[in-house]
Amino acid sequence: MNLEKLLKTQSTGAIQILDSKIPLSAYCKINLSATNVALKAFDITEPDSCQKYIDTVLNRSKAEVAFGGYLEKRALYVKSERFQDIGQLDIHLGMDFWCEAGTKVIVPLEGKVHSFKNNDDIGNYGPTILLEHQVEDITFYTLYGHLSIESIHGIKVGTYFNRGEVLGTLGTPDINVNYAPHLHFQIIEDVEEYHGDYPGVSSLDTLDFYRKNCPDPNSLLQMDF
Repeated sequence: MNLEKLLKTQSTGAIQILDSKIPLSAYCKINLSATNVALKAFDITEPDSCQKYIDTVLNRSKAEVAFGGYLEKRALYVKSERFQDIGQLDIHLGMDFWCEAGTKVIVPLEGKVHSFKNNDDIGNYGPTILLEHQVEDITFYTLYGHLSIESIHGIKVGTYFNRGEVLGTLGTPDINVNYAPHLHFQIIEDVEEYHGDYPGVSSLDTLDFYRKNCPDPNSLLQMDF
């Protein structure tokens, strides 16, 4: 069984990855792709302007969380220096959950801490945790980026989390290095030599590899509404 098929067997319904007090009815989809004409009125590379667009989507849907973004081609990264010298990295490899800073992040599947790090250069993840999971005979990893700095205090490699436990909280733009508050959630089959980090954006040239190594997070979360 490949990883994507295995992930689909881990739940019979949607898995909440943020504070369980936020009902699924308070979630809505958001489109941050470069083809979304509504974004022309906003500079989403700036956290305040990006937040205004997110608030527009949330208010229209009477929601608290806006989510989506897997394999979305975005203009969100065009001003980030970390992406300027290594090709056009603009295809998003994870699933984002845009919500208020301080919102709790919930572990969707039991696992242990593989690594953690504060990736604090502009445009990166800020505080980040990777969990290692073993299901049947398959080992894989989940990445949680844009957390609060407190989220990586007091944990250590090997710390075990049960499904449903609080992993951390969402960081503010000054901590998550220039993004509106959100969780970047990514599934990784082979984490390679990375520790506390893993590419979250791909170029078209490397997409075939990353699409296989980073399957759709919604295979696990099953938020099909």
